[in-house]
Formats: sequence, structure tokens, C-alpha cells
Amino acid sequence: MTSAPASLRDIATRVDNRLRALLTEEEARWVGFDADLATPFAELTRMVVGGGKRLRPVFTYWGFVGAGGSPTDPRVIDAGAAFELLHAFALFHDDIMDGSVARRGATTTHESMQAEHRARRWSGDARRFGDGAAILIGDLSFVYADMLLSHLGPRGWQMWNELRVELNIGQYLDMLGSAQNERRPEKAARICRYKSGKYTIERPLHLGALLADEATPLLENYSAYGLPLGDAFQLRDDVLGAFGDSAVTGKPVGDDLREAKPTPLMALAMSRATQSQREVLS
Repeated sequence: MTSAPASLRDIATRVDNRLRALLTEEEARWVGFDADLATPFAELTRMVVGGGKRLRPVFTYWGFVGAGGSPTDPRVIDAGAAFELLHAFALFHDDIMDGSVARRGATTTHESMQAEHRARRWSGDARRFGDGAAILIGDLSFVYADMLLSHLGPRGWQMWNELRVELNIGQYLDMLGSAQNERRPEKAARICRYKSGKYTIERPLHLGALLADEATPLLENYSAYGLPLGDAFQLRDDVLGAFGDSAVTGKPVGDDLREAKPTPLMALAMSRATQSQREVLS
């Protein structure tokens, strides 16, 4: 395994520090209001500060610098931190939809909240409580992401809103594709791009550029670079989901197969399979 470039580590450290400062301040404020809020803030901090590759902040940063922004401008660190909070929002919800039990080597939030409900013998259904708590913690992360983007201009906000719509569209198509046992390569590629690829690379580049210069002419150039790279990122993630090592990835291997996810990997396998192999895959 190769080490990350020094520039990436520097950006990641600056984003981590910003996230930690924000969440520490907010936790102190709200736990002071009601001590029962310690658990949701601990879960949010664990998800946001406790791991992740920080790819989105890095592409936001270089999109910003490439469009003329100063490398020391704190606004781009806020924007990168906002992407991490948006990503956490998606993960909280995604884990519920997928029924995942582990994330980054730890129990998922909805599962841990269910366990607390059972251990404390609270009233009502433990699963509904755990799922509801994780959804609300994800929503809280979504709000904090917006709070960090107060300095965006009109075109920047338009881009931010568009990428959030794209993310939700992709997630719905992904869930629907599992239910419909979708195996068409073109549909799988579309889902791959919208649920992850675009908001991992292309849109962070765009947002960084618009943060630096609302009249930037670089958006098309950034798309030409970012879209295929985003597709490659998601394809690699699909391969790791099927054949990776859970000790390295921090999540169970094979979940995408068991849940019939409409991935390009599965579409390719089905197109090349014999009849008996298709029956096994199905």
C-alpha cells in the first residue's frame, strides 16, 4: 500500500481540525442544553471525524486553487468539511437502507442505537428507534454541511443544491435497482455515476472552482476529468465490495451481492455468464 501524498495529508488534517472544532463546539452547546444529546453527537463525531479518505475535500481544494483561489483561504477548508458532513449524512441513511451492520470497522449507528434501546429496556420497538435515531443524526449532519457554506455565491449554491439532488436521485435508483433486480449495463452505469461518482470528484471540483470565481470557465474541463475518474472510483469500490478484505475496508464483503445491488460489476458478470451461472448469481 502506498502512502498518501503530503499535499493530501495536509488538506485532510486541516479539514479534520475544522470538523473537530465545529462538532466539539456544537456538542458542548447542545449537551449543556440536555445531557441526553451526548449520544447522537458522539455518533456524529465518530462517523465524521473517525475515518474516511477525504477525497472530496481534496478535489474541492484543487478545484478551488485551479480556478485561482488562494491555497491558504479558510473558505475552501469549510467547503471540504461540508462535503464530509454531506457524505456522513448519506452514509447514515445508506446503512439503514442496506441493512449494514458495520461501517469503518465499527457497528453502524442504527444498530448501536437499537442495542442501547434493548439494553436499557426502553418502550417501543428497538429497530424503529435505532433507524429513526440514525436518520435524525444524518439529517443533523446535512444541516451542519449547509452552515459551513455561508460564503458561497449564487452559482455556488445552485451547484450545491444540484449535487444534493443528484445524490438523492442516485440513491433512490440504487434502491429501486435492487428491488427490480436491474442488470442492464447502461442503467447500472447511470446509477453508479449518480449515487457516488459525480459527488465524489466532479462536483467537488465544480464547487471549489465556483467558490474561487463565480465566473470560472473551467466547469466543462473539470467535468471531462472528473466524470470518468468518479466512475473509476465507484467501480473500484464495487470490486472491493465483492472481493475486498473487510479488515482493510472496515465493512462486510459481499453485501452488494446479497442485496442484489445494480452495479456495473454485476451487469458485466450477468452478460458473460452461462445459464447455470446466471441462476447462481440470481
